[in-house]
Amino acid sequence: MADSNITKRALALAMKELMKTTPFSKISVGDICEKCEMNRKSFYYHFKDKYDLINWIYSTEFISNIQDKIYDSEWDFIEDTCTYFYDNRDFYKKALLIEGQNSFFEYFRDVLKAIVNEYLRNLFMECKDSEFYTTFLTDAFITSIVRWLTDRNCMPAEEYVTLLKSCIEDFAKVTVKKLK
Repeated sequence: MADSNITKRALALAMKELMKTTPFSKISVGDICEKCEMNRKSFYYHFKDKYDLINWIYSTEFISNIQDKIYDSEWDFIEDTCTYFYDNRDFYKKALLIEGQNSFFEYFRDVLKAIVNEYLRNLFMECKDSEFYTTFLTDAFITSIVRWLTDRNCMPAEEYVTLLKSCIEDFAKVTVKKLK
């Protein structure tokens, strides 16, 4: 298993290095293998395609590191996520713009949707529109994160999360007042 992870990490590092200078669409599996001096057989033994490699990077660098973490609030999780993206923004601002089936955007959307769904399930147990709410909030978060990361003057994660939280809380307050 250790050798397997060494190979995967070498391929991941090669992909990250290539993405610094080359658009994702122009990177081939051959380029990745050449960069880390491996053969294509090794790549395909571990990954279906270059999209799978991108998703694996996120899964191992972020998801596996937070799986056992207990958060005091959803905002703590959002801040951890945004801090990770901010610290790795050169990579993720490109990865999140990759389109198509199996893209990182779709993978991240599925991960985030599961988290949002779990959170909303506790709030809207009997609501017939919970699927719509989950999809809407997931899409809103992703669009906001992509816009934030790709902004020329990308603010630090803590500042971004503070603004995001303030926006949502203020919107909720205004909505509650109007409903009264």
